[in-house]
Amino acid sequence: MGERADTFLSCFNRIEKWMNDQLGNPQNMGFSQMVRRLSNREELPIKSYENDLLQISQLRNAIVHEQIGEDFVIAEPNQWIVGRIQKIESDLIQPETVIPRFAKNVTGFEQDIPIIELLKIVAARRYSQFPLYKKGDFQGLITLKALGYWFAKERVNGKIDLKNRTAKDLIITDGKQTNFAFVAKNTTINEVEQKFRNNRLLDAVFITKDGNPNGNLLGIVRPRDIF
Repeated sequence: MGERADTFLSCFNRIEKWMNDQLGNPQNMGFSQMVRRLSNREELPIKSYENDLLQISQLRNAIVHEQIGEDFVIAEPNQWIVGRIQKIESDLIQPETVIPRFAKNVTGFEQDIPIIELLKIVAARRYSQFPLYKKGDFQGLITLKALGYWFAKERVNGKIDLKNRTAKDLIITDGKQTNFAFVAKNTTINEVEQKFRNNRLLDAVFITKDGNPNGNLLGIVRPRDIF
């Protein structure tokens, strides 16, 4: 058996053990059945690799069960499939987390900042999202979309008057407060992707050390960063 086959089988065995652990070491459950069962778990990235893993299972069976002799197998994995199973193993067993990929400085704003100041920041720095705080406590997320929505409502009601109007007035209170979420720094990228898929209103996922909304912002993930 060649070196590629040895590498392939070692990866396969580690993936199989990982799936067993995820399912609580079930009795008499084959590899393909475990793949299909775990594909229904949204918190795991295995759904993306379901077809690959089912094909890989067939190749593994050909290598292990269809040997003609001790040093000769009918199926010998090529370099592409070896690289593929190594990537799948890495993504399943050591999934990438949001930090460090999405680490960046995120500026927070006090909720009493005048709206006119927000508009100046948009014009000067092209900011599109404004996390709002009240003395360190997170209050909400203002986006350019929310700004446009607010201006439209104000215009319908009459003349737009920005005097004494602050960012607090922009916080949406009509049931759309789920336009943000918080996650801990060790959250997997797959978990964040599922948040966006399950909540189309999400404009941003903020990263703090432990997912506490009032913690220091370590980074931000937006839909365009994921998709």
